[in-house]
This record gives sequence, structure tokens and C-alpha cells, in this order.
Amino acid sequence: MRNTQGPLAGIRIVELGGVGPIPFCCMLLSDLGADIIRIDRPPGYDGGMPGDPRFNLLNRGRRSAALDLKKKEAADAILKLVSQADALVEGFRPGVAEKLGLGPDACLAVNPALVYGRMTGWGQDGPLAQAPGHDINYISLTGVLHSIGAAGGPPAIPLNLAGDFGGGSLYLALGVVSAILESKRSGRGQVVDAAMVDGSASLMTLFYGMLASGYWKDERGVNRLDSGAPWYNVYETKDGRWISVGSNEARFWRNTLQVLGLREEEMPDQHDRSRWPEVHAKFAEVFRTRTRDEWCALAEGREVCFAPVMSLSEAPDHPHLRARETFVERDGVVQPAPAPRFSRTPGAIQHAPARPGEHTDAALGDWGFSAEELAALREVGAIV
Repeated sequence: MRNTQGPLAGIRIVELGGVGPIPFCCMLLSDLGADIIRIDRPPGYDGGMPGDPRFNLLNRGRRSAALDLKKKEAADAILKLVSQADALVEGFRPGVAEKLGLGPDACLAVNPALVYGRMTGWGQDGPLAQAPGHDINYISLTGVLHSIGAAGGPPAIPLNLAGDFGGGSLYLALGVVSAILESKRSGRGQVVDAAMVDGSASLMTLFYGMLASGYWKDERGVNRLDSGAPWYNVYETKDGRWISVGSNEARFWRNTLQVLGLREEEMPDQHDRSRWPEVHAKFAEVFRTRTRDEWCALAEGREVCFAPVMSLSEAPDHPHLRARETFVERDGVVQPAPAPRFSRTPGAIQHAPARPGEHTDAALGDWGFSAEELAALREVGAIV
């Protein structure tokens, strides 16, 4: 077993390589110490990020073995890995793993305590289970995309954070770790069905509650947290940059007015929705009188919910993020550090992203494959 650092050290996981949410899920588990072997597909597979593998940060921390899953011998080799693993993670369309001989029944037959983690967009069943899709489609169906954007404008696409990563990877990671904990107690494995439609819907729990109460309007840009409120918004500054304001609470509202040089007695009530457009216009006018950095200097040390909108290039150099080492540099690539943090068993980037198949012999050898077995797999084309 490979030595790793983090609270999941000693946990072994087989990752059937994919793109997007599966690699991100396994990156998180690896950052927390799990020993993961990623099974990559043959060269020419149309997926992943082209170019230098060291920039494909979602693949960091795991060793890669390249196997042709269409070969029965490759499937048999994976079942041998599964027999020693705590979990397997896959992101195929429903039924594909079964056709490869690597479905839950086959895997649990060789390891009854295995946690079998499955990631799909639409779920393992339902009318859309076999339909293609991407993050933008899954969050469309659950109300997420409809809810994000300015009033009167189109929905704003939140990158692929809400579906792939928030509603998918994080829920699968939590599900896999939870099921492993249960398996250690019961000795029995199970399937974790993580669908991005389920996870993204779950992320909207607060807003469905507010909608039911009548507090939230089912339209964009008119609510407290969706840019409708002037005190929870972004404003352009004199130099064309942006400031974010999140002064929900009354004391932060009052302090924000002081920073802006506005008298509270001359402003409408904070929660008078009918006056929000007027307040927004006033804030926009005032913010345009100074640069972003000048506003930051004025707000420094004040009790306001106030922050500069940083670009990807700027964020790693912000003094707070530098002090916390929120970003690290590894092999010349600046990237987010492992999160969350642990006081006694800190996580770590186990190593740089691997080239597909970079560790085939070493990784399989560590999982019990002999030189003769590796040669036999290579001869039949199961190792590529």
C-alpha cells in the first residue's frame, strides 16, 4: 500500500477514469489521503483536457494505469483490484459498467464490503436516465439555472460548479466516505447513486423553503440573494473593476452606508423592496467615484461585508489567501490547496497529475500483480 497523508490514509479506491465530476471527486478523496488507482482509457479517448498533463489538476494525487476495458482480461484485472479496495468510483451512463462486467453485482461478488460509487447526470433510473447531458442541462431541470442572473436578463451560467462539482462530486465524495464508515461497522458494502440532478436540487433546499413561505419570488434578480437587493450585489468602480457587498444584517447595512458616505436617515428602509432600484442606482453612482483599491482601503478594519472581486490571476496573491496558503505552487502550476483542513491529520497533494498509464506496472504491482501477470495482460492488449 502506498503511503499517503491525510485522514483517509489507508483507504484504497479504484477510479474508473472519466472527465469532470469523477476526477474532481477523486481529487478531493486523494487530497484527504486515500490511495487511489485511476484506470485510464486507451490513447485516443475523446475526453479530458488536451495538452500537458501537469495542467490537468483534477487528476492530481493519483497513480494511473491504462487498461482497455473492452478486454475481458482488463475487467478481470480490475476485479482483482476491487477485491482489495474499500471503494470503486465510476461515471458511466447507466448499464455501461454492467456491460463491461464491472457492475455492482460483479464487484460486490468479489468484495461484499465494497462501496460502489456511481456518478451520473440524470440518475440510474427515470425517463432521462439514458439521455446525454452536461452540467448546464442538469441545473436547468432543478431550478438552479433559472434562479441565477439579473432581472430581465437571461440565466447566468455558474461555470460548471453547481452541477458537476457542487451537486455531483461533493455529494459523491460525501456518499462514498459515509458508506465506507458504515461498511467498516457492518462488513457490508452498498451502491452510492449520486445524480447531479439530485445534488443540485439538494443545494437549492434553502430557496425552495423560502419559495414555499412566500418570501422568495420565482424570478431572477428580484430577491435578497440573487442581485435584487442593493446591499447584496456587485458594483463597478472607477477603474472598471468590481466590489462585492453582502450587508444582509442591519449593523452591516449601517456600516456600509458610512463607508459610502451616505446618511442612514436620508436612505430608504433597508428592506423596502419598492425602493431597492433607487438604492442600487445610488450605490452604483457612489462606487464609481473611487477605484477598487481605494474602496478596499476605506473598508479596511470596518465591520462591513465587503470584498474586491478578484480575477483568477489576482486571487492567489491576495494577502489573506497568501497568509492562509489557500493556493500553492506545485511543479510550476499555481493551484488551490487541499480543503478542508485537519489539525492532526492534514491532507496533501500526494503528487502531480499523472500521464495516462504512467504508473501501470508500479501501481498494479503494489496492488499484488506479479511481473508474469503484467506481461500476460500486455500480451493480450489489456494493458495499453
